[in-house]
Amino acid sequence: MSRPDGSTPRIEMLDRFSLRSRIGILAALAAALAVVLVSLAAFVTVRTSILATLDSNLYQRAVAAAQSDLANPLQLASIPPAVLGAGDIRIALVTASGTAQSAEGAASAPPIGLPELKVAQGVEPSSVRSATVGRDPYRVVAVEAGPGRALVIAQRLAPTRQVLTGLAFALPVVGGLGVAAAGLAGIAVARAGLRPVQRLTSATERVAATGDLRPIPVDGADELARLTISFNDMLGTLAASQEQQRRLVADAGHELRTPLTSMRTNLELLAAASRPGAPTLPDSDRAELLTDVHAQVEELSTLVGDLVELARDDVPLVVHEPVELPDVVSQALERVRRRAAEVEFDAELVPWTLMGDSTALERAVLNLLDNAAKWSPTGATVRVRMRPLDDWSIVLEVADEGPGIAEQDLPRVFDRFYRADQARPMPGSGLGLAIVRQVAMRHGGAVWAGRASTGGALLALRLPGRAPRVGDA
Repeated sequence: MSRPDGSTPRIEMLDRFSLRSRIGILAALAAALAVVLVSLAAFVTVRTSILATLDSNLYQRAVAAAQSDLANPLQLASIPPAVLGAGDIRIALVTASGTAQSAEGAASAPPIGLPELKVAQGVEPSSVRSATVGRDPYRVVAVEAGPGRALVIAQRLAPTRQVLTGLAFALPVVGGLGVAAAGLAGIAVARAGLRPVQRLTSATERVAATGDLRPIPVDGADELARLTISFNDMLGTLAASQEQQRRLVADAGHELRTPLTSMRTNLELLAAASRPGAPTLPDSDRAELLTDVHAQVEELSTLVGDLVELARDDVPLVVHEPVELPDVVSQALERVRRRAAEVEFDAELVPWTLMGDSTALERAVLNLLDNAAKWSPTGATVRVRMRPLDDWSIVLEVADEGPGIAEQDLPRVFDRFYRADQARPMPGSGLGLAIVRQVAMRHGGAVWAGRASTGGALLALRLPGRAPRVGDA
């Protein structure tokens, strides 16, 4: 039974033991419960069987005696009880009035009670019960021995009880040995079964202490082996994430070094020209240096913003609201037209709605348009098309009239910091298209690159959603 918070109640006493010891204890407890139940059932069964056998023997002896001369009071008085083959037997004839006659008088008479009187009176054909004479327990059987008479035979239960007492002692001893064996077997099985868990524990401690992400050897194909495989998959994912972070830091450091070095050089020149006695820096050169510094600051700001955006690569989509994709594309077109007035933009948009983050989507579309404008010559036209693939997905295609993308560069244009050889002289950090892919994946979409019919680059962004239905507000 779980608690209201979903946790499972624990037995605090068991928390002091190791898992292996707990399995052994639980195995011993289960074995003890089974031993108790089996022993109780065995004792009850044996006791019932012994008493049933005893009752059957006494009944047969009583019937045989009732059909012989022992049913005659005179004959009974002259024959001792040993004639029945057992010295621990008492025998008597009981009349309907309650009088009893035995071979040796009242000293050897069996217990006489109401059940025996009922047999003598003809109310019951026979009776069987337990009774005591002094402190000795007896089993008493009565059968009819003619009209108004009953033959009663009683046998001591002391030997039978000794057998049952020995059995009651032997069963717990044997059961205790079985419980101990079950506990030891449980510990042994737990030790062998938990060996993969111990390896996982050691590997986890090794990862925490050293950062070593080597996989763990897998043995077998059981649940623990599957757990080990899953743990190895987690280690592989963690290793890939660490490698990705390392590459991101290394690439970011490389990209930041160039504008920082250039800006520091320009600032040192401006500072040197401002010192007393230094050669005067012409106004045109000063203006050019300040323009370079301003451009480098903008480049650094853009690069830092892109790095911050890419640092959210593993963050789930937080904003989740209806977004009209044509409005997002239109806003991005307005912004890029102000930046690249020398390039024409030909857009064909269709209604489309999806759930997502409008700001992130506009950033992705703007990066696609900026990339197309950067590679398009003056007076060229960038074609923007929205094309539904089916009822639940659409493709936004941006085609330029630039030189296009080399075949070997097509698979890598959306990688972080990747820049083709022909793109290195041009401004940019190599992060814009990486952000496009990240936004697409966070929205359940995809990106790819190809060649446009005009010979330039064709960049496509696929997104889920649906076209507005008739009657939608």
